[in-house]
Amino acid sequence: MNLRFSCARALSAVSTWVLKTAFHRPAANFPGKIALYADPLLLQHLRARLSESSVLVVGTNGKTTCTNLVADALEAQGFAVACNRTGANLDSGVATTLLQAKRADWGVFETDELWMARILPHLRSRYVLLLNLFRDQLDRVGEIDHIQNSIVGALGKSPDTVLVYNADDPLCQAIAERCPNRTLAFGLTESMGAEQNTVTDARMCQRCSGMLSYEFHQYGQLGSYACPACGFARPQLDFWASEVEATSEGLSFSLHAKGRVHPVRAPFPGAYMVYNLLAVATLSGLLGVTSASLDTAIQNFDPQNGRLQRYRLGGTDLLMNLAKNPTGFNQNLRLIAQEEAARKVAAFFVNDREGDGRDISWLWDIDFQELADAGLACAFVGGMRANDLQVRLKYAGISAKVVSSATEVLSGARACCPDASVYLIANYTALPEVKAEVDALAVLSEDELDKVLACDRSCDARHAEDGDGAASADGMAGEAAGGCASAAQVQGVAADEPPVVIVHAYPDLLNLYGDGGNVTVLERRLRQRGIPVRVVRVEHGEQLSLDNADLVFLGGGPDREQRLAAEALMGQRDRLQRFVDEDGVVLAICGGYQMLGRVWLMGDEQVPGLGLVDIETRRATGDSRNRLIGDVVADCTDPAAGVLVGYENHAGRTYLGAGLSALGQVRGRVGFGNNGDDRTDGVMSGGVFGTYLHGPVLPKNPRFADLLLTRALERHARRCGRPAPILKPLDDREELAAQRFMLERLKTAGS
Repeated sequence: MNLRFSCARALSAVSTWVLKTAFHRPAANFPGKIALYADPLLLQHLRARLSESSVLVVGTNGKTTCTNLVADALEAQGFAVACNRTGANLDSGVATTLLQAKRADWGVFETDELWMARILPHLRSRYVLLLNLFRDQLDRVGEIDHIQNSIVGALGKSPDTVLVYNADDPLCQAIAERCPNRTLAFGLTESMGAEQNTVTDARMCQRCSGMLSYEFHQYGQLGSYACPACGFARPQLDFWASEVEATSEGLSFSLHAKGRVHPVRAPFPGAYMVYNLLAVATLSGLLGVTSASLDTAIQNFDPQNGRLQRYRLGGTDLLMNLAKNPTGFNQNLRLIAQEEAARKVAAFFVNDREGDGRDISWLWDIDFQELADAGLACAFVGGMRANDLQVRLKYAGISAKVVSSATEVLSGARACCPDASVYLIANYTALPEVKAEVDALAVLSEDELDKVLACDRSCDARHAEDGDGAASADGMAGEAAGGCASAAQVQGVAADEPPVVIVHAYPDLLNLYGDGGNVTVLERRLRQRGIPVRVVRVEHGEQLSLDNADLVFLGGGPDREQRLAAEALMGQRDRLQRFVDEDGVVLAICGGYQMLGRVWLMGDEQVPGLGLVDIETRRATGDSRNRLIGDVVADCTDPAAGVLVGYENHAGRTYLGAGLSALGQVRGRVGFGNNGDDRTDGVMSGGVFGTYLHGPVLPKNPRFADLLLTRALERHARRCGRPAPILKPLDDREELAAQRFMLERLKTAGS
């Protein structure tokens, strides 16, 4: 070993001692980070400490659980293991683990999807376990094809590494087809009956422009899939699970491996845990772990890290879990719904720190409406983005109270329904805060806990007021239960009034940033006022029907899906132009906004657009910023819409033709807008509105939503030959609170 390696070891040892002794910190990343500065080839040198080899666990969801279980199984078999159990999954975390470990037989390392390219070529691991790929942290990692390219590149630099992958995920199958390495596929041979969520990350074939069909569908994009156009399909499985049973009490299945059948049972709930355990069982068998050792590891698995962790606090049962993207949240909602508790209290904590991703548009891809039928007694929201969560739940028909802590959740739960079970779901950086608080409560005696959670009458009164007020102020809770105001009871609406028609164009292709939330807001704001409304979803392969339409919505999508949607829209350009000429209203976001212009950016290629407005989108030239990403505050050109708050993430630079009005003027330094130069965002031309603001844009900007609805109702009235109904005011306390939170947070940046 050379001098640089010796220096790296010394720096690591000193920094570890200082962090643990002087600052009482875990020292999970920094020692490795500073050591890598001293010796960039550190991981190559450290792999000699592993007498066998190493395995890397990569994927969007389940990395920490699977990494720990594989390590436990190896240890139960008698192997010595080095493992980054706390989830420090960058190269610095892996380096720290190896530096602090004694010599081991195996290294088992959780690895960030993009950082695998900096780890695998140095470690030359024997196996890579690829669990799944779901949309996650778009502002940091970009679209999923960027992750796929990175993983394929990393595998290519370690040719002897075997890829063990979830073949039920077409995004993982695409990686297996592209990489030169040996591959082993695992999956399920039957449906678990867990299908959920209309938003998936791989509706489009990974080889061609066809759309996938499914023999059965599990959740997200997982299942048994095939493309009728080109033959891309789930391959023959090398390892598979059959006879799957997943209940609130636990799960079981039969693992078929190398001609033998092994029963697997676990005391964990959740359909997603079937895939985690199948992955663990498959890899453990390849590493020489017996069924008995695997079973020992599974039955004794209790990581105490907040993942599926249960507590008994006084007389309250509590379940805590991690969820950091739509698929993870949706599986947690399914878990809550399947729990046998008669009454349930759910609390959701979401932060938007760097580790979480700043963009929280994914909240609108979560099926929170499933909770309405899950015996939910009350709901709470917390974390840095509690206000956005409250708005999201409101539009799912659920009244939620904003809280500042898990203690407040438990106190509120005792006030509203003391016999309920409590479910705490938190995202990445919120989970440690919530867990630490609950752990502190768990060691208290019952009397001490009662004192901490005691609510005086004034607190009870405030809780009742908050809950009842939010549920009844705008009628959303009633609507979720099937009730809404009769159209005949609302001023200006006749009993036989035809519905306002909102056309959602290609939501199966254009819904990258929770864009469908805009349609949800428009629909609900009409229903709240007793105005009949019908949403028409026009999906791939269908034609737009605009004769009776009043408003058309276009979202943005990944490059491949956006290309397919653009082809369909260009074939209907005249129909769209006629709709616009007849005062039809169009709201277009991100990629949909670009398509409206004469020229727009499809990937790196400039292509003809719909030409509905005189705008042009080009690539940046001589600009060091590849993408324009971040929060945006803009003052709308139409004062009726007021201020606009949202998020942007785009590479194209859009320029407006002479005489066109921007939708808004970007405030100070808060955001880039159309191009980062002229401090404008979007376009407003007649009934056509385009913007780069997503998140989606309407939930936090109710005045803008009502401006669109006013325009749509004017067209509707002319089309039906009736007077336009009056848009009565709504209770927008939650929406405006979410807007004010962001304005307050961003005011320093905008000054």
